[in-house]
Amino acid sequence: MSLGILLPLLFFLFIIFFVGMWTNKYVSQSDSFLHEYFLGSRNMGGFILAMTMMATYGSASSFIGGPGVAYSTGLGWVLLSMAQLPAGYFVLMILGKKFAIVARQYHSVTLIDFLKSRYQSELVGLLAALSIIIFLFSSMAAQWVGGARLIESLLDIPYWLALLIFALSVMIYVVVGGFRAVALTDTILGAVMFFGTLILLVATIIAGGGVTNIMEKLVVIDPDLISPFGANGELSPLYVSSYWILVGVGVVGLPQIAVRAMSYKNAKAMHQAIIISTVFVGIIMLGMHLIGVFARAINPNIAVGDTVMPTIAMEVLPPVLAGVVLAAPMAAIISTVNALLIMVSSAVVKDIYLSYINRDAQERTIRKISYTVTAVLGVIVFFMALSPPDFLIWLNLFSFGGLEAAFIWPVILGLYWKKGNRYGAIWSMIVGVSSYILFHTYYPNAFGMHTVVMPVVLSLITFVVASIFTDKKIVYKPLKQVD
Repeated sequence: MSLGILLPLLFFLFIIFFVGMWTNKYVSQSDSFLHEYFLGSRNMGGFILAMTMMATYGSASSFIGGPGVAYSTGLGWVLLSMAQLPAGYFVLMILGKKFAIVARQYHSVTLIDFLKSRYQSELVGLLAALSIIIFLFSSMAAQWVGGARLIESLLDIPYWLALLIFALSVMIYVVVGGFRAVALTDTILGAVMFFGTLILLVATIIAGGGVTNIMEKLVVIDPDLISPFGANGELSPLYVSSYWILVGVGVVGLPQIAVRAMSYKNAKAMHQAIIISTVFVGIIMLGMHLIGVFARAINPNIAVGDTVMPTIAMEVLPPVLAGVVLAAPMAAIISTVNALLIMVSSAVVKDIYLSYINRDAQERTIRKISYTVTAVLGVIVFFMALSPPDFLIWLNLFSFGGLEAAFIWPVILGLYWKKGNRYGAIWSMIVGVSSYILFHTYYPNAFGMHTVVMPVVLSLITFVVASIFTDKKIVYKPLKQVD
């Protein structure tokens, strides 16, 4: 292990810890712990909103798993990955002002608060909380695996030890952070991700002797690597197109992303974030997946896909610059870890403990419970990550699909369809999640499409039908208008 690689990473982690600890004073001094710890008091500007959305969305699967799959699949996976380009645009345009305004009317701190208030149903809130806890555990486990894989590659130590080092390092920062700390550190992390991607992409192209030379080498290895259908023709046009639902439009249904659409301070901030997030996400996703494909021409003997990115960085860059670049996946992992932990912690504390166990808990008790729950969740995820899959991207995408099947229609139709009611939301979530698990287990990639497509379609039909047939049974209290 080169000291030149290690020092930039340590310096980067020191900065992140410092910012996280500094912003903790807002949590300590806030009049409302819940609003500050889980929502940052709704005070994000446009640039910070864009960066925290990008950093949360650009996770270990983008920087570790994605390049690993692209390494084995080829340019077809790069084409597929670009479905992620408009993710921020879809979230802020579909949810946008209406979601932020309605969330303020309901005084919602979490997405589950919004759903419970919109549908006036405790059962909707409970189903939403359980869905978040179940599926975000998979996503968090993917981040733990990604961090451990990175440390394993850098230090040449056993996986379990790398996982322990990563878990301890991150937990200290995450537990005391809160949403404001997450948002501010995500701004730094996002910048590191952006410039790290550009540096490594340029260095990889130079090391490969230029794009033309790289393509010639790929053809020699496997002509299908430069095909839009991927190695062995495994990426059909229908399958690639279906990814627009999973990582494009469907991102609206991801609670960790949607909650950011209720936390910005004004419309100007939202409009700025739409432009910035689209540009940054596009460059990072294109760059990282191209790096994965190009790495195949430089080193065709990398055995573990999740080690492609750190391995190629150490091969094509001088030690100090490699350390700077490798801060990018670490940034992506940490930013997603803290966002997911805060999301799951809020589901446990706000939507289960305070809603069903101790409605009259004092502020001091809430603080202790929040810190304890966040720490315990991290420990549980550590044990889940001890037996990682070959490609962590599948673990992350599994959680994406489950969350989208549960939330996309209760959120979107809850905002835009007045006749949508609690029965539609309840049955939509039940059918969406159960069908997703069944399809994933017994009939993955049904009809040549990604597994998420059929559950999303079935949950839409269920929502509409259930709402129409029970429309006259529901009388909602009108909302008071707010400025």
